[in-house]
Amino acid sequence: MYDSIRPPVVSRLQRVRAPFLALAALASLSSAALPAGLGAQDYVSLLPPMEWRPIGPDRGGRSIAVAGHAERPFEYYFGATGGGLFKTTDGGTTWMPVTDGQVGSASVGAVAMAPSNPDIVYIGMGEVQLRANVLQGDGVYRSDDAGKSWRHLGLADTHAIGRIRIHPTDPDRAYVAALGHPFGPNPERGVFRTADGGKTWAKVLFRDERTGAVDLVMDPSDPDVLYATLWQVYRKPWRLWSGGEGSGIFKSTDGGDTWTELTRNPGLPAGVLGKITVAVSGTDPDRVWANLEAEQGGLYRSDDGGRTWEFVNGHRDIWQRAFYFQRLVADPVDRNTLYILNFRLMRSTDGGRTLESVPETHVDHHDLWIDPANPLRMVNGNDGGGVVTVNGGRTWTSMRYPTAQIYRLATTADFPYHVCGAQQDNTTVCVSSEWAHLRDPASPSAEWMYPVGGGESGYIAPHPADPDIFYAGATNTLTRYDRETGAAADIQPWPRIVMGEPARDMPERWNWTYPIAVSPLAPHALHVGSQHLWRSVDEGESWAKISPDLTRAEPETLDDSGGPIVKDQDGPEIYGTLYSIGLSPHEPETIWTGSDDGLVHVSRDGGGNWRDVTPPDMPPHTRVMTVEVSPHHPAGAHVAGIRYEMDDRAPYAWKTDDYGRSWTRIGDGIPDGAFVRVIREDPERAGLLYAGTEHGVFASFDGGSSWSDLSLRLPDTPVTGISVEERDLVISTHGRSFWVLDDIETLRQLRADVATADAHLFSPADAVRRSIPAVIDFRVSAPEAHVRLDILTGEGEPVRTLVDETVRGGTHRIRWDLRYPGAVTFPGIVLEGGNPALGPWAPPGRYLAQLTVHGTTREEAFDVRRDPRLGNVPAAAFTDQFHLAMAIGDAESRANESVILARDLLARIDAIIADIEDDALREEATAFAAGIEAVAGELYQLRNQSPKDKIAFPIKLNDRLTGLRSHLERGDGTPADAYEAVFNELSAELDEHLRTLQRMLSDDLSRLNRRLESAGLPRVDVGTARD
Repeated sequence: MYDSIRPPVVSRLQRVRAPFLALAALASLSSAALPAGLGAQDYVSLLPPMEWRPIGPDRGGRSIAVAGHAERPFEYYFGATGGGLFKTTDGGTTWMPVTDGQVGSASVGAVAMAPSNPDIVYIGMGEVQLRANVLQGDGVYRSDDAGKSWRHLGLADTHAIGRIRIHPTDPDRAYVAALGHPFGPNPERGVFRTADGGKTWAKVLFRDERTGAVDLVMDPSDPDVLYATLWQVYRKPWRLWSGGEGSGIFKSTDGGDTWTELTRNPGLPAGVLGKITVAVSGTDPDRVWANLEAEQGGLYRSDDGGRTWEFVNGHRDIWQRAFYFQRLVADPVDRNTLYILNFRLMRSTDGGRTLESVPETHVDHHDLWIDPANPLRMVNGNDGGGVVTVNGGRTWTSMRYPTAQIYRLATTADFPYHVCGAQQDNTTVCVSSEWAHLRDPASPSAEWMYPVGGGESGYIAPHPADPDIFYAGATNTLTRYDRETGAAADIQPWPRIVMGEPARDMPERWNWTYPIAVSPLAPHALHVGSQHLWRSVDEGESWAKISPDLTRAEPETLDDSGGPIVKDQDGPEIYGTLYSIGLSPHEPETIWTGSDDGLVHVSRDGGGNWRDVTPPDMPPHTRVMTVEVSPHHPAGAHVAGIRYEMDDRAPYAWKTDDYGRSWTRIGDGIPDGAFVRVIREDPERAGLLYAGTEHGVFASFDGGSSWSDLSLRLPDTPVTGISVEERDLVISTHGRSFWVLDDIETLRQLRADVATADAHLFSPADAVRRSIPAVIDFRVSAPEAHVRLDILTGEGEPVRTLVDETVRGGTHRIRWDLRYPGAVTFPGIVLEGGNPALGPWAPPGRYLAQLTVHGTTREEAFDVRRDPRLGNVPAAAFTDQFHLAMAIGDAESRANESVILARDLLARIDAIIADIEDDALREEATAFAAGIEAVAGELYQLRNQSPKDKIAFPIKLNDRLTGLRSHLERGDGTPADAYEAVFNELSAELDEHLRTLQRMLSDDLSRLNRRLESAGLPRVDVGTARD
């Protein structure tokens, strides 16, 4: 109930040891619009203890890096793209994150355990499997204690690291294959080597600023023999270009001092080469395989250490979508066995000439580690995460961990609300915001989730008036899903299926994550965006195109994607499209759009006319992620944009107060690299903004003039969506599923005077009976002070005291569970009926939080509301149930107090009996004790010692009373007549037993005490039981 004082706030961006983050920590935040003397981050320092709460789904997302060790058969790592590094110590049964709060980027592109010391682990950050939405990294980290702690080793500007290889006997000697910036040229790329554990690095292989290293292997029999592949590649938002003069294969025989290019050796293909991967046999150092993206692409093999090659297999299964797949892993024992990682996990046992599929848990395979001593033991990284096998791939462990990559966020009108999003390479998914709500008893796990149509990359838009209706998108898909019936229908405005063709040839250009929005105002029109905006007022049965092309549609951005070897034209490369839709909660005719190529438009007449209102300082090709109309001002809107695909990682955000006639850039204070994916304004406090960035969550208390890091202890992860619920802040992430920051009411109340007041009581948010506790925050300025915090009824009657003690200065958070004090109880009580210490539920109504510090009392009112699903329960039912529960609780206390009294009395008598010499007196005392014990035994089963004793011995009166109250309060409603009748019956029994006890105390005990005094023995003095 009582949370400790919040420690001094240190931004998560300040804690990590990455160079770019160190700059972020030193950057001063503008406080021009804040009260004098109070900076932006100071507001967050006034908060009570708060933490982001993960809510799942526990469903794995993409992993492109895995590692294991020959000496530790139960220990493995996998790198989550967007989620950090995860580790298992039980063979893959459970996994835990080990880099949270210690690294400055989210995607692990490479991981390696030192062969000579499994406690030494290196990780390289950033993705080299170059899909459109790759996440960049910040270099190399090292752990010397098996992942408990990490230190940064540099190479921050490499951005994408694909391989790390460690010397088999010297863990300080390691090699890194760095691709470099995926979206632009830079010099920090190629193969790097350290000989001092990462203190210094030497670039030992480099081609040019547009070519980086993508693969690197070490000969298992000779660590001085290395093979590396270079890849000339770049991406723009509208195009992937894989291949060129820079691509090639290289070999070193002196530990990287010198390199020999093998690219044009006999047997390898002529012409342009793209991505190349390589593997060396574990038993034959002369046998080398290479998987080439080329006109004659596929698998090549050398049996003389790379001097000559032969073409082995050109099947497209081996090298399709080379930019995303294509890795090779050689079996460490059998020279003819090779694994090929692509859409499927494939194995060849004849040197690559024929292939078989290995059973899998998920498609899209990126990495594989094989135990060098036992090739049946492996760990695989795929688009579902990391999985372990100990039988050569016949079976694998599960993928139950919260590393889902969620594209967009939606919340429902359910109570508790559900949180929904589309998961990369999986389905749409919704989970409950409360862990105990709605579990599926038929599911194999405790996780409860459900899909709502659409697919992996789309928006989800719940219908605002019918919580069972969901609209969801994906490539070539738009569904209307009815949760109540399970019925789904495809309702695309223009169902012309597209794939493998350039955007210029498409009549309607639909982005990979094309926007879907439903108006919050009747008639709740449905809107979706291609390059045009489409609207339906009949839930998708018919559509109207209500705009011209609202994009730049520059011809060079609509051309073929891929090449020069193989085109790759999937949804992510379709460009010149609408990317966001903003619908006004004030005016049904006001509509905003943002395009992926950097235009913002607004219509004030429902799409009849459109005005280009792009901020003048918005650079071309800014992908407009969100346009949100202010919930407080019809003319206000906030825009978030990203340009990392243009090799520009600055934060871009704007606001307007006049329908886009003028704009103010509001990204100041968010550090470079933390580019902004989404902005939301708090619906309760105007000017309180939340930004979801590449590195967590930021808040502004002054309309965007300055920003505070609100990530708290959230792992470093891209935040892709924000929803402000009534009292919670909800986010989706691209690598760590969904999170909730509970109880943000105090956040809305932060002001300058809070910091200077001697004491401050924040106004609590309303609570919900049985579901949402009352959260009461208060601040004390003195180093310490005696504090009393009480709950009163609206009429001032006492309910419960929550705090009555000396506390340290700072902001504190107390949770009232909405219960009155429970019944009196005693140590060791064993009951079938429940826990008597849990008091009755407070009925709905007005309550007061009363804080007293240094003799000064402050009060704040709040309501306890009924569960909104119980609208048909009359108000009198709650009070009737409460009064009966209180009466039962009082009876429980009377019974338990009598048991306590009896126990004390029996202990005193037992002590005296040992000193009684008179047989008759001893017999009288013993008989009196037996009578007391008999009464107590009717009130409580005295033989109970362990939880299951209640099965062996009959339950007694206090147990029946506790059980009666427990069952009474299992739900809300008018108490059935039977509860009143049984309570009257039990009350009568209780009264009879207490009268017997009181008679024994007044008559029998008085007589016994007189005889004890006559014998010169002490009296038995006890209190009296309540009657």
